[in-house]
Amino acid sequence: MKFMGYRRPDGTVGIRNHVLVIPTVVCANQVARGISQAVKGSVWVEHQHGCSQLAPDAAQTARVFVGHGTNPNVYGVVVVGLGCEVVRAQDVAAEIKKQCPYKPVHCVIIQEAGGSYKAIAEGSIEAHQMVEQASALSREPIDISELILGTECGGSDACSGLSANPALGAASDLLVDAGGTSIISETPELIGAEHILAGRAVSQDVANRCIATIKAFEDNANAIGVDMRGGNPTPGNIEGGLSSIEEKSLGCVYKGGTRPLVDVIGYAEKIMKKGLVYMDTPGNDIEQLTGMAAGGCHICVFTTGRGTPTGSAIVPTMKVASNTAMYNNMAGNMDINAGTIVDGDESIEQVGRRIFEEMIRVASGKRTKAEILGHNDFGIQRIGPTL
Repeated sequence: MKFMGYRRPDGTVGIRNHVLVIPTVVCANQVARGISQAVKGSVWVEHQHGCSQLAPDAAQTARVFVGHGTNPNVYGVVVVGLGCEVVRAQDVAAEIKKQCPYKPVHCVIIQEAGGSYKAIAEGSIEAHQMVEQASALSREPIDISELILGTECGGSDACSGLSANPALGAASDLLVDAGGTSIISETPELIGAEHILAGRAVSQDVANRCIATIKAFEDNANAIGVDMRGGNPTPGNIEGGLSSIEEKSLGCVYKGGTRPLVDVIGYAEKIMKKGLVYMDTPGNDIEQLTGMAAGGCHICVFTTGRGTPTGSAIVPTMKVASNTAMYNNMAGNMDINAGTIVDGDESIEQVGRRIFEEMIRVASGKRTKAEILGHNDFGIQRIGPTL
């Protein structure tokens, strides 16, 4: 089975051909936005990071920036810095170029360019050239085994664990069986179900790392006086019918299907293995999506029961509704209705097959609702305090 993608010179595959404008510090957000808005066909992200960060946070922030620049969905990158921040734009641009020598990468420093207007002008010229070059590339048939799927759920309800999540799990299994890769994440939403995931590990080492990663998150919460068990962290989940974090986790883990767990990786780390991989991310939708995109994920399938309108600037994000009422109410945001399972009209396997087939269409160029709406949501997990 194949999709139509872009083969990169290093052998990797992209399903989009974006020119990405990355500000390396919050002070550069306006210039990055100005560059992208001046150049049709480019995308940008905004954030509050890049300065006044302790070393672990600064390193993680830089890793996320580099991961987005090196993501195979990105053709070229304009990196924008102020000139005096902790996470230096020059370093980020150099690392992207080091990892992907074939990519056009340009660095704009606002203080050196002579201010915001001149920096926008400089960056716009470079971005324009990259968009022109990117538009000349053609898609070609790519085996489905090269696709990397990120799974996510947000705004869950009582139907999520009955319809959308199991259906996404079925789609995940189809991809893994075809030789592809699927990412399960959201560490706090695995608490209480860690034994299920670890029980599918390919080795004792992978099982131990899975349990230790989830335990470390809960220990950190306990250290600041938060009990993750016995209660649900979001009012919306409770209103949607979920009674506890354990119930939510037992529904969340379905997204990963039933195939063996082959690896456990840290937040925004590169995805290196085929099969089902667990990435340690927060449950926060945007921080999780950002981490998977930085790891090299091509596409995300995002299940929701309450309705969550978010999406990545570089990773197409498909929305799967867990119930028909919400799907009809938010049709402009939803790509797939899994509520037909609860309605009794389709099986989990049938909806899973629909999700899988839609993934192939999206990988081949079909735009998701989040892309059409222009979502470029971006958030980086913080480790320590701001200085």
